[in-house]
Parts: sequence; structure tokens; C-alpha cells
Amino acid sequence: MTKKRVVISAVNFTEGGPLTVLLDSLRSAVEVLGSNWQIFAIVSKKELIKGLEVNLIEFPKSKRSWLVRIWLEYWYFKKLSKQLQPDLWLSLHDISPRVEARRQAVYCHNPSIFYRVSFREAMYEPKFLLFNLFYKYLYRINIYRNDFVIVQQDWIRSAFRKIYGCKNIVVAHPVGIIFNDESLPQKTPSSKIIFIYPALPRVFKNFDILCEAVASLPPVILDNIELRMTIDGSENRYARGLVERYRTVSGLRFIGRQGVEDMKKQYLESDVVMFPSKLETWGLPIGEAKTMGKPLLVADLPYARETVGCYKNVSFLNPDDPRLWADAMKLIALGCYGYEGSIETIPLGSYAPDWHSLWKLLVRGL
Repeated sequence: MTKKRVVISAVNFTEGGPLTVLLDSLRSAVEVLGSNWQIFAIVSKKELIKGLEVNLIEFPKSKRSWLVRIWLEYWYFKKLSKQLQPDLWLSLHDISPRVEARRQAVYCHNPSIFYRVSFREAMYEPKFLLFNLFYKYLYRINIYRNDFVIVQQDWIRSAFRKIYGCKNIVVAHPVGIIFNDESLPQKTPSSKIIFIYPALPRVFKNFDILCEAVASLPPVILDNIELRMTIDGSENRYARGLVERYRTVSGLRFIGRQGVEDMKKQYLESDVVMFPSKLETWGLPIGEAKTMGKPLLVADLPYARETVGCYKNVSFLNPDDPRLWADAMKLIALGCYGYEGSIETIPLGSYAPDWHSLWKLLVRGL
């Protein structure tokens, strides 16, 4: 019996949430598609994928420049698709390539087109400004070739329908592997309330608001809290500026980027997870915190409300007002904070609540 073939293109995924999306999608594909399918993954480095029965195709130069990326997407992948003859081609990183396949889908996860970049943010991260200006047009190229356009949240589907007029848009929540509590060490007792903000140092992640909030707290509160941030100043100009400005603030601790196992320990040690980011298509740390039962303080924005779903111990705060974040931290430290809670709203229309459901939808009828 001839096996069907799926190609998962992710040459641009190397770290953070996008890499998590790739790994979760591959794990799920192996489970759902089984032995009747051959799975090919196009990646920048083979060592990113371990322990999975997947055929890896490596393009180590894919991150070198956008010219290489464009050449791959719009020229080389067509040649590759003729060789592989896939039944399904899934592009995980926004761009709809020129390929030959029975079915084609694109996963749109870059929300930069929905953000108004400030002058200060543009100075810190010029590349983000370029993405903000031009990604809208990049999305449009070949988008109508796709049988499915996949987005992570319902508000993005509404925006895509308005901008591009697409009808075949699927909302797919990137729910993958849940932390196994049995594999985690026990929480170390601490006299302080531990807050944590797990994020990469991008300008829209809004680290500043939490730094300002902590800096405004009185000494009696600072003596009883610690806010950990997963940056150390070595990553980029934005991170360096943050650490230089706030390194002397008592109660702030810059712990640097954490590996998967280290991050599990950080979650376990924390009492509250913070997520004030102004721009996300999902916000993976929110879901990770929920699986571990951690209380959440998150930005009061559509992405955060949809990601949180139904959860008791969560409050939504204005991402532009440090006083609200400071007040919440103060009340938590004093033991008298009440979380507002949240209820889940199921998206109307084509919807996949997790990766397993999405794969079943994508291959149906092939």
C-alpha cells in the first residue's frame, strides 16, 4: 500500500513559541496520521527535532537572509514538491509557497500587522517595524492557493476575512503537550511571593510596564515579593536597556532565558504568572500556566481572553497602566487579592480545539 505524504514547512522556526508550535504539530501528526503517512519536515537545523519518526529536510541557510527565504518559498519549494508529490503541504510560517500538492494549507501566526509601532519601539527593533509595514502584503501573496488558512484565534479570523476576503479560515488553538506534574520536583518553600514573566525580549512584550510597577512599590512590599523575568540583557538592545534601567530595583530578578526543564521548575516555584504582552496570536505561557494551576495576571486584550478561556484564578489588567499591575501585586503580597475569573467562548465556524483535531480536519477526504 502506497503511503500518503505530508510536508510540514517550518524553515524559519528556531526558538520560543514558534518552535513549540512546530514540535507540538509534529508530535500530534505522528500520533494522528500513523503508519499510513510519511511525514516530511523542512527545518533549518535537524537537531531541533529529536525522537520523532519524521523525515527531516534541512536548510541551514534559510535564516541567513530574507532573499534565501523568498527563493525557497517561491521557487525551490515548487521543485521539491514535484519530487515529493505530497498529498498535503502545510506551511507553518505565514507564507503561502508555490507548490504542487493535492491540498495546501498555511498557518498564519505573525500578528505584527495588527500593532501600531511607536517611534521608541521602532528604534529598539527596526526589523519589527518592517514586518509591521510589509507583512500584510506578504500574507496576501498566493493566499488564495490554500485550501485552508489557519489562524490561532477568532479575532484574527475576523480580521483576515475583512482584509483578504478569505472564506476558508480555520481557528485552531495550538494546544499540544501538557506538562506532566509527576516529572517535576516539589516546590521549594519561600518566604516571598514569586511572580514570573516568561517571554522573549521583544518590544511588544511590554516588560517595561512590570518593571515600572515593581519600581513603584513600597519597601515593605518589595521585601516580600520577587518578580522574575526571563531576560538578562545580553539578548538585544531592548533587553540591555531594560536591565540597565532597572537592575538596582529591589524585587526584580533577571534570570535569563530558560530551557524547557528549567522553565518547568520556574513555573513550579512561582506563585503567580504575569503576561502583559500587547501582541500575541496565542500566548503559550498562558496555557502552560493554566496546566499547572497557576494564578494569572494578563493583559486585558482579545488574544488573552480567548487563550485563557474558562479559568477561575485570572485577572485582566490594562497593559498600559503600571499602577494596576502594582496594585494587584501589592494585594497578592498582602493576601487579600480577588481574581475576577473568566469563561470560555467557543469560536463559531470552522474550529479545531487542539492539534489532533486540526490534523484530522486537514487530511479528511485525502
